[in-house]
Amino acid sequence: MSHFTQAQETMNGQNSATARRIDDYVGERIRERRTELGRTQEELGRALKISYQQVQKYETAANRVSAGRLYELARELEVEVAYFFEGFEAGQPGKPMAHGGHNRAAIDLVRNFMEIANEDVRTSVGALLKAIKDQQDKSG
Repeated sequence: MSHFTQAQETMNGQNSATARRIDDYVGERIRERRTELGRTQEELGRALKISYQQVQKYETAANRVSAGRLYELARELEVEVAYFFEGFEAGQPGKPMAHGGHNRAAIDLVRNFMEIANEDVRTSVGALLKAIKDQQDKSG
């Protein structure tokens, strides 16, 4: 095998690894934004006219997201396409969400919280949750 061929294979492997990291990162960002909005995979799938399984495959990077679909996702999730790449560093491992974006109770909590129109009430609810967590930490 020539040095050129070896170098090319090494670069292709690095490019493949980088592409995989990007796919993983974009999937994480889709899940993160969907969860921030308090939406389920089913709801997002319906809006995009795809199955919730397909949304799940995008979020886990089992399937790559095409440019056209990324544009549709950005519109549906109310972000710019660049959002999906913000903060990406090829050498850095991704940080999974604490609840993985799959916990129904967490999604419902976020959805209900975001539907509270009064900012003072949202602040109070946040303070209450923190107080409960702090009390739990002390006792257990």
